[in-house]
Amino acid sequence: MIKQTLVAALAVMSAAALVSAASLDPNNPTGTRGLILIDKLGSHVRFADPSSYKELASLELETAPHDLAISPDHRAVYIPIYGDGVYGRNPHPGHLIAIVDLNSRQLTGTIDVSPYQAPHGIQIDQKGMLYVTCDLSRKLLVIDPKKRSVEAAIDTEGTGHWVAVLPDGSKAYVANKNDKPFVTVIDLKTRKLIGRIPAPDGTQGIAASPDGKWVVAADNGKPSLIVIQPADDTVALNLPLEGNPKGAFKPRFTPDGSKLLVCNLNGTVNIINVADPHGKQTVVNVGKDPMGFAISPDGKTALVANHGDGTVSVIDLTEARLASSFKAGTGIETLSYY
Repeated sequence: MIKQTLVAALAVMSAAALVSAASLDPNNPTGTRGLILIDKLGSHVRFADPSSYKELASLELETAPHDLAISPDHRAVYIPIYGDGVYGRNPHPGHLIAIVDLNSRQLTGTIDVSPYQAPHGIQIDQKGMLYVTCDLSRKLLVIDPKKRSVEAAIDTEGTGHWVAVLPDGSKAYVANKNDKPFVTVIDLKTRKLIGRIPAPDGTQGIAASPDGKWVVAADNGKPSLIVIQPADDTVALNLPLEGNPKGAFKPRFTPDGSKLLVCNLNGTVNIINVADPHGKQTVVNVGKDPMGFAISPDGKTALVANHGDGTVSVIDLTEARLASSFKAGTGIETLSYY
C-alpha cells in the first residue's frame, strides 16, 4: 500500500507545475549566469562559462573546500573548509566557511565556526540561514551569514557528513555514514533532534525533492536508496539501484522533480524516472569517482563532477546518454549552475 501511494504521489508530482515548486527550493539551484565548481583536491573555486565550459576565473581557498550553498538571491556562495583529510581521517580539521561574491568572483569574508570542527555538508533556507554539518563535533550548526555567527549547535548523535533541508525550512535530515545506523531528523524551529530513521548500513549523500514530499538517502552498504516520507518520517521504500555492485554516493533531483540522479563511485550514474520509480533505470558511464551534480535550468543537461580524474561528464538528459566531457581542475567534488 505504501509503495502504491509513493508511486501515485510521485506521478502527481511529476505531472504538476513543478518549476514553481523548484523555484522555492534554494538547495536545488540552477541558472544561466555561470557555472561554479568546487575543486577540493586543487583547493580552488573555479568559474566557467555555462555553455562552453571554458574556465573564466579561479580563486584559491584554504585546504580542501567542500560542498556549496548559493544564497537565494544568487549573489553569494558559501563554501565549507573541511580540512586536509577525509571522513574518518582528518588530522587538521578546518573551522571556516568561505564567502564568495558571485558577481566579482572574489572572496569577501569568512565565518569562523570554532570551536566546532570539520564543516562539510551545507544547506540554506529561503531566509538565507545556513545549516552546516561538522562531523568531528557531531553537530548541525545554524549560521546567520549576515552576522557571520553561529546561532545554534544542534546535537546529531552521529558524525553527520551530508545534510538535506526541506524546501520550507522546517526540518533537516542528517546522513550518518557508518557510525550510527540511522538518519538524524532535526526540527529547525525548535532546533532539536526529533527522530532517528533506521538505516542499518549507514548513509552517504542525501537530498530532498523540490516539493519537499520525499527525502532520499544513499545506502552506505548496498546499492539502494532509502526513500523517506517527511510527513511522518518513515521509510516508504528501499529502491534498488541497477548496475551497481555497492552502495551509492550521492542523489540529486532535477529542479523540476521529474528525474532522480544517483552517482556511484564505480563510475556510473543512475537516472530514475520519478513518476515510475520501479521502472527501468538508465545507467550512464561517466568518469572516475563521480561525486556531485549540476543541472541546467532547462533540465536537459546534467554535469557530473568526477573527483578521481579531474573531469566533468556532460549527460544529455533528454536522450539519457553521455554527450561529452571536459577537464576541470584537479578534483571537483561539487558544482552548480547559478
